[in-house]
Amino acid sequence: MSSQMNKRTTDHLLPRPRTRPRASDTPRASPMNDELRQSNIVLLKKLGVVVVGMFAFGFALVPLYEKICQVTGIRDIGRADEVRNTQVDPARSVRVEFDSNLRSLPWTFKPLETVLDVHPGEVRQVEYEIVNTTERTISGQAIPSYGPQHAGQYFKKLDCFCFAKQTLRPGETRRMPVVFVVDPKAPADLATITLSYTFFEVEGGGGKKLAVSDVTAR
Repeated sequence: MSSQMNKRTTDHLLPRPRTRPRASDTPRASPMNDELRQSNIVLLKKLGVVVVGMFAFGFALVPLYEKICQVTGIRDIGRADEVRNTQVDPARSVRVEFDSNLRSLPWTFKPLETVLDVHPGEVRQVEYEIVNTTERTISGQAIPSYGPQHAGQYFKKLDCFCFAKQTLRPGETRRMPVVFVVDPKAPADLATITLSYTFFEVEGGGGKKLAVSDVTAR
């Protein structure tokens, strides 16, 4: 009797064998979780395609940008144009008109000559005048544009104040030359060229600092 009682009292101290869960007891993935996983995979694939497409589009813009700059004459505004043929064509004249504009800049700015008749291949010079009418030092950058737009590829600047930033002290007046030549290869129907400069305020002066973010606007 005592041995049976001892066995009963010690039974609960013995480790019990573990039972394996039945297959029917394991949780199953719900159809909703499967659909969510599939939709996430599809979304990731679409995002991957978009990234690759944007990367390829960036490369495609390079030759397009090169062509636009070549046609409009926007590129390399900070250096002189290369002139290979300087033979003057005395039988032909091109009317060159000079214009000036200011963009959020408290200066006065004007060409000293507004019109010149030039022969293609002939080296000519014109001057612009700027005046800082304020009591602070200001820096500006001039950006050229042309009319008609394709005329920029035939108007060759050998020296220009637009090649560098201009910094004027309070009340300072400055006269700045533009040395140019009209390419003899200009088409015959190009009878008039309008050269227009727009001055923008840039960093470097003593006043507010504005980035020239839209200088390529024509």
